[in-house]
Amino acid sequence: MAKRSRKTQKVRTKLQEFVIVTFAEDWEQAKDYESLLRNNHITTIIKEQTEKSANGKIAVMVPEDLLDEAHVVIESQDAYDDFYDFSLEDEDNDIDFDSDFFDDEF
Repeated sequence: MAKRSRKTQKVRTKLQEFVIVTFAEDWEQAKDYESLLRNNHITTIIKEQTEKSANGKIAVMVPEDLLDEAHVVIESQDAYDDFYDFSLEDEDNDIDFDSDFFDDEF
């Protein structure tokens, strides 16, 4: 019987404890998620999916015990991005702050 190296077994166990928190469309988005999560002290692994059901997407993986925290971090960032996009859309409405509205004399 061949003995398994403790180091190999330890690495295999650690990889099995990681779960998918989200999928990225491309490597740039995957790296963005990785940076976001690591800035919040969450270990992250990026793995390209080869299964047909994944449609070539890239899995962003975190330790199973940090999955809930990772979801909160990603959702918070997505909400912030949505708010930022919404505020940029308001700027496109051509609001003229140089109008006479602000020129009232008291």
